Amino acid sequence: MENNTKYLKLLAQKYPTKQAISSEIINLSAICNLPKGTEHFMSDIHGEYEAFCHILNNCSGVIHEKVDLLFHDTLSSVERREICTLIYYPKEKLEMLHKEHELPEEWYRMMLGNLIEIAKLLSSKYTRSKVRKAMPKEFAYIIDELLHVQKDEDDNQVRYHKVILDTILNIDNGDEFIIALANLIKRLAVDHLHIVGDIFDRGPCADMILDLLMEHHSLDIEWGNHDILWMGAACGNKASIANVIRNNLKYNNTRILENGYGISLRNLALFGEKTYKDKEPMDAALKAISVILFKLEEQIISRHPEYEMDERLLLSKINLNDFTIKAAVSAINNENTDTASISDSTSDCISNQTELLYKLSDNDLPTINPDDPLALTEQENAIMDELQAAFMGSNRLQKHVRFLYEKGSMYKIFNNNLLYHGCVPLDEYGNFDGITLDGVVYQGKKYLDYADKMARLAYLDNDNENALDFMWFLWAGHKSPLCGRVIKTFERSMITDESTWHEPTNPYFRFYHTEKTCNMILHEFGLFSPESHIINGHTPVKTIEGESPIRANGKLLVIDGGFSKAYHETTGIAGYTLIFNSHGMRIKAHHPFESVYKALRDNKDIDSESEIVYTANPRILVKDTENGKKIREEISDLKMLLNSSAVN
Repeated sequence: MENNTKYLKLLAQKYPTKQAISSEIINLSAICNLPKGTEHFMSDIHGEYEAFCHILNNCSGVIHEKVDLLFHDTLSSVERREICTLIYYPKEKLEMLHKEHELPEEWYRMMLGNLIEIAKLLSSKYTRSKVRKAMPKEFAYIIDELLHVQKDEDDNQVRYHKVILDTILNIDNGDEFIIALANLIKRLAVDHLHIVGDIFDRGPCADMILDLLMEHHSLDIEWGNHDILWMGAACGNKASIANVIRNNLKYNNTRILENGYGISLRNLALFGEKTYKDKEPMDAALKAISVILFKLEEQIISRHPEYEMDERLLLSKINLNDFTIKAAVSAINNENTDTASISDSTSDCISNQTELLYKLSDNDLPTINPDDPLALTEQENAIMDELQAAFMGSNRLQKHVRFLYEKGSMYKIFNNNLLYHGCVPLDEYGNFDGITLDGVVYQGKKYLDYADKMARLAYLDNDNENALDFMWFLWAGHKSPLCGRVIKTFERSMITDESTWHEPTNPYFRFYHTEKTCNMILHEFGLFSPESHIINGHTPVKTIEGESPIRANGKLLVIDGGFSKAYHETTGIAGYTLIFNSHGMRIKAHHPFESVYKALRDNKDIDSESEIVYTANPRILVKDTENGKKIREEISDLKMLLNSSAVN
């Protein structure tokens, strides 16, 4: 009671009179009955800036849908596409149009009128206060007036509206006003953005994507395995650094390192050329960092038997006399009775291991000491010390990683949905699996919470070797909730026989097809609503082979964006995104994006198909959301204050 009284007295400072309290109760109650804002889910962007930027701009087709809704009967499809392109890229489109011809006043008048109508439609689900806060400050008053023009008996408001537009055009402010309206429309189209992992990887512009995300008004990020790899590198983990560099060299993507983050590979390249003389410079650098990587990874595995990865200790198994190696081949077992009918490409798992003798594809290994194969040479150590300093000293990288920590987490529960990138590890029988650390078993939610804590500890304490090593485990451990498979980098690099390359996956990827398993996972995270879903990234959906992104009778949705061009031939499309609004949930399948230039020149949008996951009946209101729960609690507190003696 004492704490309650103190709280009410503090609340009374903000609402000192009964009328102030009553007004706020009325306001909050009205907000609760507005439609739920639109959530936009994207995943596995993989550095593909142009495709990401376009889907972000068109809100996975939401803006196109609104334009068609408003103007289907009055404007041609060509005119509607031009409006969409102007909204997506207002500055660039205006520059292109100005170069082609002089834009007449009538074009401006028509376009401004159309944009105002779109903004009116999108603003209808928000409070006037929230819309005003979303407006560009320099145009907020004018836009607010235009959005709320009401027709009256003498057309006073209509004339007022016309004078505003006349003045904008008379003072040549049309371009600036179009840009302001376009940006407002995009902001109102999506209330909240979810990035379900993997901003980094094959594409060259993850840094530019992060710059764009840092300007977004409302978002969260669920870390992906490639994100955690870069985060571990930025924290100073050398095995993570070596992995990042190897990946970028392999995919010819050094721009992000050298131009994006100012990390020089010069000394690595020189060392590679000197050590591996028969290779081209970049190939030599790739081999040099690969050998360093194998050593660093096996050092971590040796330090942590609890990771259960001893089968990955391969360097000590190399016979340097005849360059052969004993490597394990994983048998595949899909005979679980609950999932026997599943033929998903990711449904295999580790069942047993058979060691066979293989010939190495590369006999030039001068830096491996047969007496201590995991030891780095003096030069290798010097190179890694230099690279570690470069990653930890890159201001731009550190700024981006700090943002990933601020907005990111291992998983997110949002409006009754569970979001995570990789998996919740399961055993062969479909039960929760995990790891045992210091006698404590971590499984299910407890495991993901522990992983989140360790990731943050690695950032806060760069000297904590255990936390830094765990960052690498999150990237590469077969029981990692971000990885979920046995990564065979060594075999793919050093053994010709492709039978050794197969990367078995966690049983999760078999069982997540069943509603029983998905409900078990949802319940583990405290979600019992029939409308709860798991939103999952990480594994590209092979649409070309008939795979569906909707699993387990709609309980789990795989929205691997498929942005990476390298996956397009495998998937057949450019992946999926998800829209969750007051009417329900729709998954959007996207065709490959051609280019921003083609979008500007030909008003070419990304072609998308929409599939309804479920329809909300009745319509979802703000009071049904997490934010609505907070508002209802605030209303309850205000009613308590209204009936107390803390106010006059």
